[in-house]
Amino acid sequence: QVQLVESGGGLVQTGGSLRLSCAASGRTFSRYTMGWFRQAPGKEREFVAAINWSTGSTYYADSAKGRFTISRDNAKNTVYLQMNSLKPEDTADYYCAAGYATGIYYWRARSYDYWGQGTQVTVSS
Repeated sequence: QVQLVESGGGLVQTGGSLRLSCAASGRTFSRYTMGWFRQAPGKEREFVAAINWSTGSTYYADSAKGRFTISRDNAKNTVYLQMNSLKPEDTADYYCAAGYATGIYYWRARSYDYWGQGTQVTVSS
């Protein structure tokens, strides 16, 4: 079965960096869009970034542009989210997701078919 396993979360100070990883297994993801979402306590899950596994095209939420970079390693079947210049408002649980043929709706959580268990990111001020 499909498994998405996130890692790399933790506690970091404002201005610091973290790299999240999402190891994907269980099928070929070449036709999938891989996304990162986050959910802070009491808030709805929100889109952070996405990458088309086949083309490498990337998409970012405004809050992530210029600070976060999404990438993939085909050989390792792993997607990364490099997060720099972190702010306290980035504190949330971060989730990796895989969606088949999301098209232009890569920003919508319901476009994704599979989800990881999440990894917690805490940015202290």
